Amino acid sequence: MEFSEFGLHPDLLDGIEALNFKTATPIQEKAIPIILEGKDLIGTAQTGTGKTAAFVLPIMDMILKSGEYDYTQALIIVPTRELAMQIDQAIEAYSYFSDISSVAIYGGGGGKDFAQGRDALQKGADIVIATPGRLLSHMSLGYVDFSRLRFLVLDEADRMLDMGFMPDLNRIIKALNPDRQSLLFSATMPHGVMKLAKTMLKSPATVSIALSKPAEGVTQGVFIATDRQKIPLIQELLKERTGRTIIFCSSKLAVNQLYQKLKGKNLLVERISSDLEQNEREQVMLAFRNNKIDILVATDVLSRGIDIDGIDLVINFEAPRDAEDYVHRIGRTARAERKGTALTLINHADLHRLKRIEKLIGKEVPRLPLPPGIPEDHETPQRQPQRPQHRKGGPRPPSSGAKSGGERKRFNGGKKK
Repeated sequence: MEFSEFGLHPDLLDGIEALNFKTATPIQEKAIPIILEGKDLIGTAQTGTGKTAAFVLPIMDMILKSGEYDYTQALIIVPTRELAMQIDQAIEAYSYFSDISSVAIYGGGGGKDFAQGRDALQKGADIVIATPGRLLSHMSLGYVDFSRLRFLVLDEADRMLDMGFMPDLNRIIKALNPDRQSLLFSATMPHGVMKLAKTMLKSPATVSIALSKPAEGVTQGVFIATDRQKIPLIQELLKERTGRTIIFCSSKLAVNQLYQKLKGKNLLVERISSDLEQNEREQVMLAFRNNKIDILVATDVLSRGIDIDGIDLVINFEAPRDAEDYVHRIGRTARAERKGTALTLINHADLHRLKRIEKLIGKEVPRLPLPPGIPEDHETPQRQPQRPQHRKGGPRPPSSGAKSGGERKRFNGGKKK
């Protein structure tokens, strides 16, 4: 279905055409007509499916057709500042030929940013995109008026609940116009999200785009490596890379350590984590988008909702805690029918996470041999303490997670310490 078939406002169609968008994605094709009918909606869709446009375009269309611009008509609540900025940028692009105003309100900035958010709220920006904590800070000061609000969107609701935003969301929702149209989007639908949907939605329609498997264009692979082998392995892999690379770590500590190691190798690398001030994070993202840096080391803050084209390689420094985060992480590459590579480094203690990932995506991820330059680590594989009764028949064999028969031989035949 083409965007011209939805009956959208001409100014909005001009903006879509300027971006060279013609055909709607499945989530857009299903959700846009429902939203235009004024119905509440539960949308199950992960990032990379085009869900931002699925709710932004019909909301912008109805704002344009209303002819009213003196109050805030739409509130979009998101879990992270990066997603808030991205949605704001998308709205700016779509509204290029119209007078729709939007503002992204999030924490981490200075007094100037807070003042800009305050001014936008007081003047009534058409669309407000906000993180829960910072929005509540403004609301508590008494100048925020959502009594005429027409649209509420909760984006990545599951992520917001994981981050502990449920009490904040309840406080915000209670202060909104009860006659609004409400839309909830989430990659997954755990019990907490369904409970939230019941409290905020009225007879909602449901659109479900199942958690898609990794794109066909993604070449996946797994290296079984000890923690001591991982950094030399990363350095070796980066020698062969072309284009931009994101390396995902599960903690700020791992991000900082890996960043320092790669920086010491004179690579064009930067990092993203909550240790950086907001203006620093924005500068890093801008540099990455503009190809001024080649490698970005990041926590999972970038695994969802960040749309950056031209990422050729994604490396998971360790297996993500949740199998679904694996799909989100590697979804940063092979976008828009391009090709990409996703490599994951897993130690033996995390093999259970790999099994959960493979169960979710419905296939085994190929095990890859370590490159020749990686030093052997005789602690591979990690073995459980042996009980005396097992020693009669000789050493306990390596676990089933060993990479190959050859490696088993090297391990069993290794020098005794």
